[in-house]
Amino acid sequence: MTWITTIAYDKASGKLKKLYDRIKGPDDNVDNIMLAHSLRPHSMEGHMALYKYVLHHSANTLAKSYLETIGVYVSMLNDCEYCVEHHFAGLVRLLGDERRAGDIRGALQERVPENVFEGKELAGLDYANKLTTNPSAMDASDIEALRQEGFDDGEILELNQVTAYFSYANRTVLGLGINTNGDIIGLSPGDSSDSENWSHA
Repeated sequence: MTWITTIAYDKASGKLKKLYDRIKGPDDNVDNIMLAHSLRPHSMEGHMALYKYVLHHSANTLAKSYLETIGVYVSMLNDCEYCVEHHFAGLVRLLGDERRAGDIRGALQERVPENVFEGKELAGLDYANKLTTNPSAMDASDIEALRQEGFDDGEILELNQVTAYFSYANRTVLGLGINTNGDIIGLSPGDSSDSENWSHA
């Protein structure tokens, strides 16, 4: 599951067990990306809070399916198969359209998002690409380009935070050798209206 030691759900106690109970899915399943934090539960708590708030919070105004698309794209750019598989499954569920989802995946894999997106959505994907692959080249003109396509500054912040979160998650996965063995692919926190609800379904 990872290159470092992890503590399984049935071996956990104290704060770790409480956190596992907050984030677990069916049959007490805990995603391997969270198991990887088990030797330092406080970092698991921070990771989960960031994930829930940037991607699954009711105060976001960009569509959750679009935020998932950004996450899939960033994960592809970082060659993080783990996050691609988990979040593409979430994207399929959110869209309810396997053909559309397949078209999106193909275009993002080929680095041609313009084949399936245009206007505002395409501009956001271009921003995520540049921020992921060449962050030191970012400047104020990148923000102005987003405004010109219809993003307000709050939406730009959402776009920025989802892009940044996935680069963090990708590096957690790639740096610790996390794989999908034993995971239930595509689970995510439900109930966006409750920021404290971290359970996966």
